Amino acid sequence: SQSEQQILSSKLECVQSSKDGVLVEAKCTESNLVTVFSQKGSGAKTQTQSSLKLFQVEMETLYNKVDSDDLYVTSMLYEREETERAFTGGEVTELVWKLCLAHSASFEAANLFMTLVFELRHLSLEALKVLWQRSSFKCRDNWQPLMDALPSCATEACVVLMKEIIASGEVEEDKVEYFFWSFSFIPKPTSGMIESLASLLKSPGASQSCFLGVTALLHRFCSAYKSCDGVPAVQSVMRTLGKILGGNCTVQDSERLSKMQLVLKAIGNAGLAAASLAPVLSLCASLKSNPMEIRLAAVQAFRRIPCSVRVGDLLPAGA
Repeated sequence: SQSEQQILSSKLECVQSSKDGVLVEAKCTESNLVTVFSQKGSGAKTQTQSSLKLFQVEMETLYNKVDSDDLYVTSMLYEREETERAFTGGEVTELVWKLCLAHSASFEAANLFMTLVFELRHLSLEALKVLWQRSSFKCRDNWQPLMDALPSCATEACVVLMKEIIASGEVEEDKVEYFFWSFSFIPKPTSGMIESLASLLKSPGASQSCFLGVTALLHRFCSAYKSCDGVPAVQSVMRTLGKILGGNCTVQDSERLSKMQLVLKAIGNAGLAAASLAPVLSLCASLKSNPMEIRLAAVQAFRRIPCSVRVGDLLPAGA
């Protein structure tokens, strides 16, 4: 039928020439024939010829020369110029409102959020508590800017506030998990942070993220302060973990088995701080009545404990 016929017949031919990998000339001929009007190859036909030729090459640097005195080496962390003064609590509250009104994917929102994080670092615990009471609301798209900014704050006051928010049970579980995992990335932990978080480990419903997040913070703290085993806050965490271990990690049921495995993993996370538990870990690993999963987890808990504790002497042969 007529509808099945090809309406337009087109053809394109190009000849290109190159020299030393650079295109120097290109000649193309394009022809189009409307077939429904053609008779023996004639009819409505167009032909276009084009030619491109390279005349010259200009060498130009792709960057502007700069004075080496203006260059300096820095880390990849965000930098921010210090403002003449820190924001007041009321101004930070207004900042949260502006974030809610800004489009979440805009440059303005990104800049406001970074400003919020940096300004939180200047606030005391009391000011942060007032800010939380005023600004813990959700935006129209169910976003809570302050909730997301707190984990990036990384000050002792922010950590204490996060601990109190967790303990209050007033936030969703996924946000609580987000808080716990953020503790692993705090660059300069303090004993005050550890002291505040230690009580969470004693809660009957303490999650895996709680144990691993707090002990990861502990490891970073002890990596900076070599005599951390003498810090009361560190000792408090170790006593809590040691109490769960008991004398030799014995378990009576599957629930207790899971909890024991978690605590042993957390002790492995703690590193230097866990040196005082090395004798108990040795007993846990050597007691043949313990399940193999517990004995293996006890051995793995030594992974960050320094060699000065003489792990080889603590683990008897055949353990």
